[in-house]
Amino acid sequence: MGTHTTFPQLLLQHASQRPQAPAMREKEYGIWQALTWAELAQMVEHIAAGLHQAGLQRHDHMVVVGANRPRLYATMLAAQSLGAIPIPLYQDAAAPECVFPINNAEVRFAFAEDQEQVDKLLEVREQCPQLAHIYFDDPRGLRNYDEPGLAAMDELQAAGKAFAALHVDFFKAEIAKITHTDVAAMFFTSGTTGNPKGVVHTHDSLLNRARAGATFDRLTSDEDVLAYMPPAWIGQNIFSYAQWLSCGYVVNCPESSATASIDLKEIGPTYYFAPPRVFEGMLTTVMIRMEDAGALKRNMFHYFMGVAKKVGPALMDGLPVSTTDRALYALGNVLVYGPLRNTLGFSRVRVAYTAGEAIGPDLFTFYRSIGINLKQLYGSTETAVFVCLQPDNQARADTVGVPCEGVEIKVADNGEILVKSPGLLKEYYKNPAATAEVLTADGWYHTSDAGFIDAHGHLKIIDRVKDVGRIQGGTFDAAMFAPKYVENKLKFFQHIKEVVAYGDGREQVCVLINIDFEAVGNWAERRNLPYAGYTDLAQKPEVYQLIKECVEKVNADLSADALLAGSQVSRFLVLHKELDADDGELTRTNKVRRGFIADKYNVLVDALYGGKTSQFIETQVKFEDGRTGSVSATLRIEDAKTFAAVKAAA
Repeated sequence: MGTHTTFPQLLLQHASQRPQAPAMREKEYGIWQALTWAELAQMVEHIAAGLHQAGLQRHDHMVVVGANRPRLYATMLAAQSLGAIPIPLYQDAAAPECVFPINNAEVRFAFAEDQEQVDKLLEVREQCPQLAHIYFDDPRGLRNYDEPGLAAMDELQAAGKAFAALHVDFFKAEIAKITHTDVAAMFFTSGTTGNPKGVVHTHDSLLNRARAGATFDRLTSDEDVLAYMPPAWIGQNIFSYAQWLSCGYVVNCPESSATASIDLKEIGPTYYFAPPRVFEGMLTTVMIRMEDAGALKRNMFHYFMGVAKKVGPALMDGLPVSTTDRALYALGNVLVYGPLRNTLGFSRVRVAYTAGEAIGPDLFTFYRSIGINLKQLYGSTETAVFVCLQPDNQARADTVGVPCEGVEIKVADNGEILVKSPGLLKEYYKNPAATAEVLTADGWYHTSDAGFIDAHGHLKIIDRVKDVGRIQGGTFDAAMFAPKYVENKLKFFQHIKEVVAYGDGREQVCVLINIDFEAVGNWAERRNLPYAGYTDLAQKPEVYQLIKECVEKVNADLSADALLAGSQVSRFLVLHKELDADDGELTRTNKVRRGFIADKYNVLVDALYGGKTSQFIETQVKFEDGRTGSVSATLRIEDAKTFAAVKAAA
């Protein structure tokens, strides 16, 4: 593949070189339907011709909002074929969240997957008067809609097909006008503070990184990928769009998010990626099922998991293992690990990545110990994902790998990681001040992450620069406080879903915890512990005891690391509601908005630090149908045991 190419050129290349090879599969009504490269190219041509007739021009922006669907991908390619710029938005974003991106990018054209997304776009039209054209993919429920500029993709495609028949060379001529330095796509960051920023990427920046990742992991056109994360997340976009067009492998679209785990088993992807919370969720499901199993099965599972923990990672890394351990592991593979990989849908996985957030060390080790080549990568929207990758036999839980091809890294005096790479953003759209803040004149990008390069040349990320703090006063005076690190260690436990840690500038660390309702509910039912919903279950003394044990295990672990011993948790409470993106507590990529939560729940933070043993709180919540209500409860506050820091051996 030529290095200087564009997405539409790659599409034409696959369509001419391997027209009958499958490009995408989509599950509809329980059956997998394949779309070949030739069929896809024709679909893209018709959509592009239709959009051209409707007035989409070079450099225009077009919003696409929906789940992973062949027509959504084809629409992005069609926009790019005309020199226009697709902007994927999160399909679960509330209508008001779409207003800023649509107005900021002066969007006139939109692709909406279904009635839910159409309703959202129609709702904001008053605030976005320039939004003239909305095309929908799935017509269910939309038959009686009579809105100006609202049309079915079928109509657009039919009009485009007629145009293409009359102008045979139009499509290829348009594609030939686009160069690798043109803008290819724009992604809006989740905006943990303030308005989201439009990250502008060229064909070059995205495809260069896609190729670097593909070369690193020896990806070929034989891979199978399951596209189930939001297309608005750059991680999904790189793996199932940029690398898909680079390598020409098959992208599989699940029927719905509810069937994704079943579809995962049916497809058996060879190349897989997910943020840590997906791996957490899978492990929780496994543990719940194991606790429900008979005693014999349960004992066998726990015995062989012990073997896996001891020798699995060493085997994955090609290190020497005794003959006895090797034989035991092989037996475990037949009885436990093999069936477990199969249950998870990972029996064919050659490379699995986790990205988007740091993963808990124990969670990471669990997957590698049962024979899944899970690795971490480091990157962001602004770096087109690939900055650091872990070589197959050097995947460690506490690092994010080595700089990949074309990347330079340096650490600033304040511990911030700076990156130079061909995959860097061109700019933040219409925001020169923000661009100047992150891009230096000589091309270094400020990541805002604190970390260091270890003795093996691997990058270690501690936390966000602004979040790394110090404990002041108390037992651990002046010790480092890394909230994200603490949160991730706690989230490894299947009973804990979300954690928010505080402690910077204070004498001790205190945390707010969300229990995992399914896992704790299951645990309670097996103990005949009745409960009347989340709020009631969260405040049970037995549940507090369960969570306290988790907190104290983490404290014991932290005390063994001289650098992080000060981050041990002194006090905690279990929240009365689940943190939710709709309530502004999480971003759309499910990152905790620590500052927002501190303001919203300041009465709880004050109670934790004020030595109280309980605190009443009432919170407004937003339901899925848009209604609001409130949840109130008196929350218990518990102390946890902390341990003296273990002195490092001289």
